[in-house]
Order: sequence, then C-alpha cells, then structure tokens
Amino acid sequence: MAHDGGAGRPRGIALTDRQRLAWLRLIRSDNVGPATFRELINHCGSAEAALDALPDLSARGGGRSLRVASVEQAERELEQATRFGARFVGIGEPDYPPLLRSIDAAPPLLAVKGDTSLTQKPAVAFVGSRNASAAGAKFTARMALEVGAAGYVVVSGLARGIDAAAHRATLETGTIAAMAGGLDMPYPPENLELYQQMTDGAGLAVSEMPFGWEPRARDFPRRNRLIAGIGYGLVVVEAATRSGSLISARRAADFGRIVFAVPGSPLDPRSAGTNALIKDGATLIIGSTDILEALAPLVGRPVAPPLSVRERDEDGPGLQAEPGETDRDRIVSALGATPVEVDDIVRHTELPPAVVYLVLLELDLAGRLSRHPSGLVSLLTDDV
Repeated sequence: MAHDGGAGRPRGIALTDRQRLAWLRLIRSDNVGPATFRELINHCGSAEAALDALPDLSARGGGRSLRVASVEQAERELEQATRFGARFVGIGEPDYPPLLRSIDAAPPLLAVKGDTSLTQKPAVAFVGSRNASAAGAKFTARMALEVGAAGYVVVSGLARGIDAAAHRATLETGTIAAMAGGLDMPYPPENLELYQQMTDGAGLAVSEMPFGWEPRARDFPRRNRLIAGIGYGLVVVEAATRSGSLISARRAADFGRIVFAVPGSPLDPRSAGTNALIKDGATLIIGSTDILEALAPLVGRPVAPPLSVRERDEDGPGLQAEPGETDRDRIVSALGATPVEVDDIVRHTELPPAVVYLVLLELDLAGRLSRHPSGLVSLLTDDV
C-alpha cells in the first residue's frame, strides 16, 4: 500500500531570493556549520544581520579575521546550480525532507537536482559494502524493489556495491542519493550514468556541499548523517567491522530511526559488522516484509519538531545576552577536550543560558570550539 508519509501537502515557508542569497553566503563563510548557522539566526534575527555580526563575534571569541562569503561568490554558485538544473532548498521550505529537519545539525540549505516530490514520501535507507558479494547485491535489489513498490523512497549514497544495487532497483519507484561532494561532482565516476538516470527520471540527488567540491574521505561520514536522517529506518547489508555503513547505522540510532541488519555467515568478513549490529540490538531481517511491518506504525505519525531556523521580521539580537568581564573566562575554563553538554556548562558556571550560548558561538566562529553529535561541545586541543 502506498503512503504519503503522513505529511499531506508539503508544509513550510519559502525563502525570498534575497534571503536565499544571504543564507548561502552565511553557510559558505568560515567556521559556520549547521549548528552555528542556527545559533546565528536565532541570535541575530536574520542571515543578513548575522553576516554583519560575524567579524565582531569572531574577534570577541579570540579569533583572527574571518572570511565572509561575498555576494558575488554566492551569486556565482546560484548561477552554477541553475545551469546544472539544480536549486537550493532551505530547511523551513516545503521541499525539504521533513524527517531530516529534526536531526542534529541538519543542513540549513540543500542543493537538490531531480524530482523533489520524493522528499515528501516516506523513505528507507539502504547501505552496505562497496565490495559487495553477488548474493548481497541481488538480495539488496530485491528488498529495495519490494520496499519501493510499497510506496517508499529508497535512500543511499551512490557508492559502488550495495548502494548502487539499491538505487538501480528503484529507478522507477523513486530513489534519493545523498552526495559527499557537490552535485556536479558525483562519486565514484563509474556511477555517473546511474546518477544521470536518477536525476533525469524518478530520482533525486541532494548535497550540502558547494558546487565544484570534490569529495574527500572526511566528507563521507558527514554525508552519512543525511542518509540516516531522511528515512524512517536504515537497512545494512554486508558491512565489515570498520565499514562506513556502521557510522550510518550509529547516526540512525542516534536519530531514533530503526536500524535493520541482514545476518550473514560468521566466516565472511563482509558480515562481521552486520552480525555485530544484531548482537547490539539492531532488528534482524530476512526480507522486505520485516522492514515494511516495522515501519508501518511510524508512517503518518508526527515527527519531532525541527530545531528552529526561522528569520524574524525585525533584525537585532534575539538572546539579549551580554557577557560580563569574567564570564568568558569562566566558560572557557569549564570547557576541555572532553565533549560535554551545554546544560552542564550552564550548571557548572551558574551563568544564564543565553550568555553561555553566545560565548560558545563566539568561540565557534573564532575556530576554538568543536561541535559533536547530540549537541556536545569541546575546546580544541590548542586551547586546552
């Protein structure tokens, strides 16, 4: 039975062209990641106000001159997207994947190419070994085809092996590829034809990276959180003990998604990771029916409210916080190399949360703070 994800008509507020340009400039500026972007909007009221405030906030955090993306750079990327047949979708807009909105550090802007109506359908992710066995690839294709026929969109990462098998099986029913590089830099090159088939047909490619960005090894774990966050569940087929698929599974579990694993022979190293997931509590599956039965009660239920990224009508500081002379030193002293929750810093310093959040924002823009999954923060080792 086909589902609409319980979303009905897509909800959201469209960005104006001026806002979209400012959002792109802000997320492309130095030291501004998804979490920092959200804090800046909440504090300053708008992306334009945040862009004006960046140099001062960075200086107050002890940073050097901060590179702010120019209007010309952002306009050039918007033009690249248009020429490529792509566009940028903001986190509060109707075509943004609804479940992805609620994950930790969701991308403020996604570059998208293809059928954006797929974002409003319930989705399930498939990941696994790049060096897949023939049996593993065949089983993946069969499950993906059956899940697609039931009304779900299949999400994966366009990698060789299991990813490619899942995408190919669902070219007609709907498939989404989360990219580690820019939309114009699909990887690996051998899947370029598959990528074109997807984006020209019933498929969609999404990326948070700039156009022209060639993916590096460290970009793939970042991409994996998109794979884990778009769907209601994540299926792992053949994964070694050090497989990147296990990172996706860990993020999916962090996001409250169901993690499914296909068991394999203890003699096959490609099954060591999936068997370990099952031992750790993942749902063992032997076919698509197991996936569909587990996900059916979830589809249509309200998802967690998204972390707010909404511009206010008027600019100006939203937190109305002004740290005292010693407040910054107290907060820096409370930080260390071990990631901690912001609430723990608030309790330890006995300072107002607004002051703590502002100082953390300053340190982040100055390049002195590390942000970790689940909202944890730590001081970079050079400062410890």
